[in-house]
Amino acid sequence: MISVSNLSKHFGDQTLFEGATLQFNSGERYGIVGANGSGKSTLLKILSGTESASDGDIAIQRRARLGVLEQDHFQYEEQRILDVVMMGHAELWEAMVEKERILANAEEHFDGDRYAELEDLIIQRDGYTLESRAGEILEGLGIPSETHEQPLSTLSGGFKLRVLLAQVLASEPDVLILDEPTNHLDILSIRWLERFLEDFKGTALLVSHDHRFLDNVATTIVDVDYQTAKAYPGNYEAFTHAKREDRERREREIAKRESKIAEQRAFVERFRAKATKARQAQSKLKAIDRIDVEELPQSSRRYPHFRFKHRRPSGRQVLAIENVDKSYGDNRVLENVSLTVMRGERVAIIGPNGIGKSTLLKVAMGEVAADAGSIEWGYETHPGYIAQDHKEQLENERQTLESWLSNVCPSESIGFVRGHLGAVLFSGDEVEKKIAALSGGEAARLIFARQVVEQPNVLVLDEPTNHLDLEAIEALVKGLEAYAGSLIFVSHDRWFVGELATRVIEITPSGIRDFRGTYEEYLERCGDDHLDARAVLRKARDTKREERATRRQPRKPPINPKRERKRLEAELERITAELQTAETRLEALNAEFCHPEFFNRTPRAEITALEAEHRLLGESVQSKMQEWEAAESSLAELPEA
Repeated sequence: MISVSNLSKHFGDQTLFEGATLQFNSGERYGIVGANGSGKSTLLKILSGTESASDGDIAIQRRARLGVLEQDHFQYEEQRILDVVMMGHAELWEAMVEKERILANAEEHFDGDRYAELEDLIIQRDGYTLESRAGEILEGLGIPSETHEQPLSTLSGGFKLRVLLAQVLASEPDVLILDEPTNHLDILSIRWLERFLEDFKGTALLVSHDHRFLDNVATTIVDVDYQTAKAYPGNYEAFTHAKREDRERREREIAKRESKIAEQRAFVERFRAKATKARQAQSKLKAIDRIDVEELPQSSRRYPHFRFKHRRPSGRQVLAIENVDKSYGDNRVLENVSLTVMRGERVAIIGPNGIGKSTLLKVAMGEVAADAGSIEWGYETHPGYIAQDHKEQLENERQTLESWLSNVCPSESIGFVRGHLGAVLFSGDEVEKKIAALSGGEAARLIFARQVVEQPNVLVLDEPTNHLDLEAIEALVKGLEAYAGSLIFVSHDRWFVGELATRVIEITPSGIRDFRGTYEEYLERCGDDHLDARAVLRKARDTKREERATRRQPRKPPINPKRERKRLEAELERITAELQTAETRLEALNAEFCHPEFFNRTPRAEITALEAEHRLLGESVQSKMQEWEAAESSLAELPEA
């Protein structure tokens, strides 16, 4: 599908990668991994054609359609959510819009030939089911059907990005290019996306920092490191073993060659002055020149250092939340929430998306006003807050990193500021970088540097691992483990929660579940793993089953298998007959639509009516097929007579 040969990318003196030769095949899912700034996103941009390479060749199969995840939702703010998704299939969407425009102007002028072309394209591309397909994708990504008719502006930023993800998935591309697709998705939506990708027949290229997602989805890992990009077959776990073994093998080979060179040099130094050995010494020198010692480039993977301290201890009680309510219009997010946090606790707040976790943190920090209830911070508490969208907290985008952090601590020296920037991997000329040019991971590291400088005694973190690479996440856990203050955080990252939490607060539709202990202890006691996709799916299915059971009528007498078999066989005959009738009529309509003179000789009102009939018949065929499959399945489950 895509062939890459000797690909290189340089920014001035910086080399991201060079000499990269890769093959991306249909039916394969490629996880692109590497440190922040190593060139993962740049590689995707080069492959999608939005950025040029410094050198090398890219060959993409002719007429292959690329689906690229956008990040700019502002261009669609006033568009209907369903329309935004359908726009992903650009050719089909434009044909549908143009067809409606021709019909709207038919009284003045009706272009029958063009209308017929458009209708033929829409039928070929199954355009009359595009809206239903878009709706299914939206629901899979956690956007309920009752919102689909609303403009995109009614959704929050995270849900807007889900709509953009739905847009690219609905475009039916041959190549999917997704940069951090799991950001802003809850566990159920991530699992739905995993299943979608498992069924995807084309080529999928995915940048992600999510261990579990890559393990579940990737068939090949492309590692952007050591100034090149190399493919490793298998998922992320297999890659980590293979890469370590590959590096160790190369280091052993280099050490072996260097040892041989040292041995030869020692011989030369010892015997070069002796006439009897002079010729042999010269031979050894020539042999040394022929030994090629590879110089391994340095890894781009770097670990920041987060040295969190607090200026002074807080009082024993850190935060008291009493009877807090919060609604957005008719949507009640928090109801009668009460909790108390004590000094030194590390509190993980968990639960599904939309349940109110981020809202609770915002209410606590005064970012959002509660409708009712009270928030009281304890004696000598100095909270430091990191929002889910890190760039919300970076005020002047035209400032440099150095000037931005200097404003946080105006009495400190430039050396102090640069030292703290260096600890989070900004050194040399990087401190002159503009805020606007920061990647998501770089923005996160800068905001954490601010918390290190300000020394709060309570850290309030909303999805702090968003955009961080694996090395930064490990470093963040290490820093927070050593932090003597109190910690309140929201996260969907099971490993992160498991490493840090000493108390787990689960927000549920029926209230708060407060467990004092680690996440593993919480699982042993409560059994609900909200950070494990399969566990959440099992619980969701069980809940739906229970809801259906409560709505059932009183139990009916046991069915008679023989009688039920006859009923199902009759049902299958009826559905088959109805399907044949509908499909025969559909074929007749298609034949009419394809007739060269149809659109010229047929009145506009009749065309509209026939199109509506065609659409309804298509939906009816789909519905009848589902009925047939259900009846066939029920029949297969009956015991043999």
